[in-house]
Amino acid sequence: APVRAPSRPSVQISAALRARAAAKLRFLRPIPRVNGWSRPLHIYQFASWADFLILAVTTFGIFIPFLHVDWQLSAYVVIGGLFLFHLVTNLIAATIDPAEANVRYKKNYLDLLPTFDRSKHEHVIQNQYCHLCEVTVSETAKHCSACNKCVTDFDHHCKWLNNCIGSRNYWFFFSSVTSASVGLVCVLAVQLYFFIRFLIDSHGLLKDAGLLVFQDSKMWPLFLPYFPVLVNTGVILFILVASVVLVIGNIIMIGHLLVFHLYLMSKRLSTFEYITQKRKKQQPKRKGGKKGSSLRMEEGAAQQ
Repeated sequence: APVRAPSRPSVQISAALRARAAAKLRFLRPIPRVNGWSRPLHIYQFASWADFLILAVTTFGIFIPFLHVDWQLSAYVVIGGLFLFHLVTNLIAATIDPAEANVRYKKNYLDLLPTFDRSKHEHVIQNQYCHLCEVTVSETAKHCSACNKCVTDFDHHCKWLNNCIGSRNYWFFFSSVTSASVGLVCVLAVQLYFFIRFLIDSHGLLKDAGLLVFQDSKMWPLFLPYFPVLVNTGVILFILVASVVLVIGNIIMIGHLLVFHLYLMSKRLSTFEYITQKRKKQQPKRKGGKKGSSLRMEEGAAQQ
């Protein structure tokens, strides 16, 4: 009997099922990420950029113009230089691919990762060979579960940069954190100067800033000198309080991160090594421990 050709609807259904299976497979076996701009982007990235933009606008557009006229140029140069340096190092740290050389040169980033089979291999990396990246790696490499690739001298996966931090971009990361900390302290000093002078001698504040033309209007100018906008006292106080709270919150978080990495440098440890040692002390190794937790540690799940 002649073989009947499949009908058009059945072919379409088969194609749809194959596409669905491929999509499910891609979800279960994600492709490696190149850098901080690879999808999926992280919500912390958007938060950090919004934070940077708000601080830049309020600092340069509102508070520095109220400094003494003799201090304004220095403030623009110093704080502007710190903001620019932070921006550049932040972008570089997020853009660099921190992966192992063999991963970067031999691995196709569009390929799906193979499924790790624990019945065949006890660890993700054995004898300096990664069974997921399928390449030879260095002794200090770790496979990051977030970026799905092996990273040279893995330190941690930074959610704020949406990128792994390793030897290729660590100093850009550290420079970004350091410049942010110093810049925030400078911004807080400017804000406190404005707040104290505003409460004690608002007339003197306007006089020293060369803004006496506004003293009788009972309004405060923002975004000087190019885009002046007049607001009442309540608005300027709200902006000031909100900005101070934002800056102090940033100083606490970023300052803590800076101190932590200075501590790690003094101990010659990476973040991953510090976390591994801490977990070993808190949870002594037991026979038949949870495989899931050991796998996460092998794959470098340290995140900041």
